Amino acid sequence: MPASQRPTLAVVGATGAVGTVLLQILSHRADIWGEIRLVASPRSAGRKLAVRGEEVEVAALSEDALDGVDLALFAVPDEVAARWAPVAVARGAVVVDTSAAFRADPEVPLVVPEVNPHAVRMRPRGILAGPDGTTLTMIVTLGALHAEFGLRELVVSSYQAVSGAGRDGVGTLRRQLSLVAGTQLGTSPGDVRRAVGDGTGPFPEPVALNVVPWAGSLRADGWSSDEMAVRDGTRKVLGLPALPVAVTCVRVPVVTVHSLTVHARFQDEVTVGRAREIIATAPGVVLCDDPEAGEFPTPADVVGTDPTWVGRVRRALDDPTALELFACGDNLRKGAALNAAQIAELVVAERQ
Repeated sequence: MPASQRPTLAVVGATGAVGTVLLQILSHRADIWGEIRLVASPRSAGRKLAVRGEEVEVAALSEDALDGVDLALFAVPDEVAARWAPVAVARGAVVVDTSAAFRADPEVPLVVPEVNPHAVRMRPRGILAGPDGTTLTMIVTLGALHAEFGLRELVVSSYQAVSGAGRDGVGTLRRQLSLVAGTQLGTSPGDVRRAVGDGTGPFPEPVALNVVPWAGSLRADGWSSDEMAVRDGTRKVLGLPALPVAVTCVRVPVVTVHSLTVHARFQDEVTVGRAREIIATAPGVVLCDDPEAGEFPTPADVVGTDPTWVGRVRRALDDPTALELFACGDNLRKGAALNAAQIAELVVAERQ
């Protein structure tokens, strides 16, 4: 398609943590776009950022900035997306949103291209959403296993990176690490807390030398918003509205890459051999599973890569219908930016 006929793309939130990764991804994937317009808050207007090897000036988010846009990728906080995504749609754009603003809306499809690509065609509000980064760490694998065995119950524990809380989360961990490095902290009750003081940032507890069994905001009956997002997102993407899901979300001192332990029960008996075949051939998934050789996915090896990585695949000791596995995924790439870019590419493909 001639460049003049290619769709115009707006990246809203181009200067944020997810937006920055999105620009990298757009620079490395197939170039299907005409103009790529970079949009952010007024305080970022005028900055120049590189995309597709060119310097592009950032425009302040406004109605004018959204004029003539065919597709808008939103990588902004929930409240900004809730306000401005309908404006972009009213201006003629299809919106792909990475926030939680529209995930629960029954008229907004929750899309993972490897699992439910058909969902992009039904968008009565003109908005498509992607699941949260924790759900995206496991959902492609689960979708492939569900197609073979029929998922009937899910128990998950997450080990979530601080970048899931944005740049403030990363800055908080790095500041705390500088305070505890080279010390004997972590050996007495409260010593890490005293060293960190009030510098817990977006987290309720110190995250350096610690794990925090909380991610998100408070919901009913002691559940967190992140835990409910995993439950609701898994159900919606897989089309299993009554699927029993139990989740505990934990924040760990890792900069980027969410990890999960997954206990999945199926309708049919499972075998490890067949499960490994399914995982190894699932699009966007890498099987890394040789414990005898010390091979399994870890955040230190997965960060900066596009696939989700899966290892420790075992059949449950006491249930022949259940599998145990460990999954890692870069929460800024497949967990947000890459999934959004893939959705946008599906929308463009349907128009051709």
